[in-house]
Amino acid sequence: MKLQTIVDIAPSKWKIGYEDKILMLGSCFSDEIGEQMQQRYLNVTCNPFGTLYNPLSIAQAMNYQLPMTNDPLLLVEHDGLWHSMAHHGSFSRATKEEAERTVRASIETMQQALKEATVVIVTFGTAWVYEKDGEIVGNCHKLPESCFTRRRLSVEEIVAAWRPILDRYPDKHWLFTVSPIRHIRDGLHENQLSKATLLMAVEQLSSLEGRSGGVLYFPSYEIMLDELRDYRFYADDLVHPSSLAVSYIWERFVDTFCTPQTKNELVLQHKRWKHEHHLPLH
Repeated sequence: MKLQTIVDIAPSKWKIGYEDKILMLGSCFSDEIGEQMQQRYLNVTCNPFGTLYNPLSIAQAMNYQLPMTNDPLLLVEHDGLWHSMAHHGSFSRATKEEAERTVRASIETMQQALKEATVVIVTFGTAWVYEKDGEIVGNCHKLPESCFTRRRLSVEEIVAAWRPILDRYPDKHWLFTVSPIRHIRDGLHENQLSKATLLMAVEQLSSLEGRSGGVLYFPSYEIMLDELRDYRFYADDLVHPSSLAVSYIWERFVDTFCTPQTKNELVLQHKRWKHEHHLPLH
């Protein structure tokens, strides 16, 4: 008896192994899969700017250079903290000097990881963006809603922002995915429009030619919605995948992108990680 609609994933043109340096960017789904990699001692750098959700903010993070520019989005004071509107809230600090040091370090980490990476994995979370003074922000940091204008990106905007990045690094392996986490605060219909926009943009990026590394798509969105279409695979908020769902999608990822030898090594290294992080009772 067949009780699932299985998502068919074509064999990958290239594989991921311990010889690779991996850069993970994007929504909190990147954090989840990045953590799975870290627990198996793969060489991975995950979200140097913190969790980012929309494609243009992720692209912007990859384009920042040192010395720091006078970009007004980088440092904004609000409610007793200095925030970078291009970073996650974990980068906010009590003083401007501390915030500058933190932001500068994140840019250095991003550029070094991007330079060395053989594989870049990008997860788009939403096509809905907030603009402040005409600039798209990566995080609103609880500033008043009146400070922002909300709109949905177009497929063309996303492709136009990412094509130069792919052209700049033609030898890297690029892997795009769309987060299965629904942004229900935007509204269920609006969330569907957003995900459709992201999927169309990724489809166009995946079809770009002239890149020796190649651009692929991994259907984490489809796996969650079709193979795991039951609320037992969701966390208590009924939005985020449960730990069981994350483990399942991770297994599909490994089956797609890892050789049998690498899969065996992942199992051994995960046992090592659990042993090293075991807390003795006495």
